Amino acid sequence: MEMEAGGGESSNANKQRKHKGKHDKPKPWDDDPNIDRWKVDKFDPSWNEGGLLEVSSFSTLFPQYREKYLQEVWPMVKRALKEFGVACELNMVEGSMTVSTTRQTKDPYIIVKARDLIKLLSRSVPAPQAIKILNDDMQCDIIKIGSLVRNKERFVKRRERLLGPNLTTLKAIEILTGCYILVQGNTVAAMGSFKGLKQVRKVVEDCIQNVLHPVYHIKILLMKRELAKNPALANENWDRFLPKFKKKNVQQKKVKTKEKKPYTPFPPPQPPSKMDLELESGEFFLSEKKKSERKWQEKMEKQTEKTAENKRKREAAFVPPKEKNTTNEAGSSGANNEKSEVAALAKSLKKKAKEFRNNLADQNVRAESYIANADQARPNKKKKSSKSD
Repeated sequence: MEMEAGGGESSNANKQRKHKGKHDKPKPWDDDPNIDRWKVDKFDPSWNEGGLLEVSSFSTLFPQYREKYLQEVWPMVKRALKEFGVACELNMVEGSMTVSTTRQTKDPYIIVKARDLIKLLSRSVPAPQAIKILNDDMQCDIIKIGSLVRNKERFVKRRERLLGPNLTTLKAIEILTGCYILVQGNTVAAMGSFKGLKQVRKVVEDCIQNVLHPVYHIKILLMKRELAKNPALANENWDRFLPKFKKKNVQQKKVKTKEKKPYTPFPPPQPPSKMDLELESGEFFLSEKKKSERKWQEKMEKQTEKTAENKRKREAAFVPPKEKNTTNEAGSSGANNEKSEVAALAKSLKKKAKEFRNNLADQNVRAESYIANADQARPNKKKKSSKSD
């Protein structure tokens, strides 16, 4: 049994080796430079002369504010779909649009295009622009951005960032990607080629998720456009030429967190009602007249307090402000030095004035009086000395 199992495994391995790479052989058209692999050929009705065997239909709802506009443009939409053999219906009661194939429908993919048409019409895309989706070279993508951000204020702010001032950012993205873009509510509707739609989705999602600002995407797309003009760089990697933007960590305000109180199984006490407060203060038992008098008295007290406060504020404007002592230690030491110099100068002036008075007194004194005074003063000095002895 073991040998049989081993033999079975080896046969499976041989089969895998035999069939591996069977369809990976080089084809003659792989290296043909004349073939454009991105080109979408226009549908020819002769490819499907028998038509479709089954009826396919799609329906979508539209908001109430689109009713009036859809009623006006529905004949134009009906004519555009009739050319491709697709029937359409506008139900105003249910608020829905329905498209379905008929016996005249030849293109099997046109029903998908018609489904995209009614989706774009429900997302506020103008009818002349939405009808262009029926062309083979035009595709559409509806990007849902409402669920990418939870905070509504943040979502609105980032959606405005995508639009830019006076829709300049959106217009720049449209020019560089070659797509029509409409931002409406929680969705972004885009129409264009597959390559352009891929770029638009990347720009929109990075903007709403705050990964990269749309302006940086615009710079990258501009550089890619310039690099595409150089045929020498057609088969090279462009990452070394493209700028790399690093996200800066901007300091944000810290959110104040409330301190958690200790858990208690008992609920907090019920606050007293208005009647309980009146019973405590005794106001409940007063008559209506006394209650009104008390209210009037409280009102007058508040009024007097308010007038006094206003008067105080008016008078405060006329009170001169106190002068601040702005002198520092060096200034104070300098002032002390000046004061000491002035005091020394005043002392010296007093001394000189005293000497000058003494000199004048010596000049006016007479000799006789001076001798007489000297004689009278001598015995007194002796007596004093004798007493001290």
